[in-house]
Amino acid sequence: MEATVSSILLSLALATFLTCAWKAVNWVWLRPKQLERCLRDQGFKGNRYRFLYGNSEEFLSTTKEAKSKPMEANNDDIVPRVMPFHQYLADLHGTNYFAWLGPTPRLTITDPKLIKEILSKTEVFQKPVMNPLAKFLVTGILTYEGEKWATRRNLVNPAFHLEKLKASHISYLNLLLSIAKSKLMVPAMYSSCCEMISKWEGLVSTKGSCELDIWPYLSNLTADVISRTAFGSDYDEGKQIFQLQKELADIIMQLSGSIYIPGWR
Repeated sequence: MEATVSSILLSLALATFLTCAWKAVNWVWLRPKQLERCLRDQGFKGNRYRFLYGNSEEFLSTTKEAKSKPMEANNDDIVPRVMPFHQYLADLHGTNYFAWLGPTPRLTITDPKLIKEILSKTEVFQKPVMNPLAKFLVTGILTYEGEKWATRRNLVNPAFHLEKLKASHISYLNLLLSIAKSKLMVPAMYSSCCEMISKWEGLVSTKGSCELDIWPYLSNLTADVISRTAFGSDYDEGKQIFQLQKELADIIMQLSGSIYIPGWR
């Protein structure tokens, strides 16, 4: 009797192991290769699939290389800086190509006709599965599908009517004007700007002259103004929230270049 029970348990364990092994092999190799053949049969070009990691290494290396050197002066072409991996693959395979985020292909389409068709068939072309950690940073209409997406799309749809879009720049200017006239926001903006300029003056006074990267200062200025106006007396708490959001975004950007294996982290 005990031998029979042991053999049954052993058979179940073996079946479970073989099932998990088959799913793993299918996930990391068989299905990606099948999808690659399908994409190439449809005329799309892209890098060959590499086991498990896909094109993650190229993504990280091109991004690191782009950020390692400054942009050329008087150059308005920001794509190689902001999206270096896209520029690299577009030069290599054309504007419509596929790349691999781990074992999952990512198809990039730049043809306006195809984009319009894709956006009009939301039930067929669904959004790619994001890294689960990204849900802590990005939610809403950008990530929802089905009923949730339809509900929120209907809420924002009136704002995108053609007539409203034509008048949107006028409304935006009026909004800025009303903000500028606000007695509550002007002192906050003034204080934030004064503090930033004082820091610049301090750097100049100690060195006589200096080369300054103003981007971090302008980024902090935006968070500083919002903290003062939105949080008021809790100004320090507002600054802390923005700092935590920035750190969270940096962590998620780092993780997005790696492979997400369920249960690994």
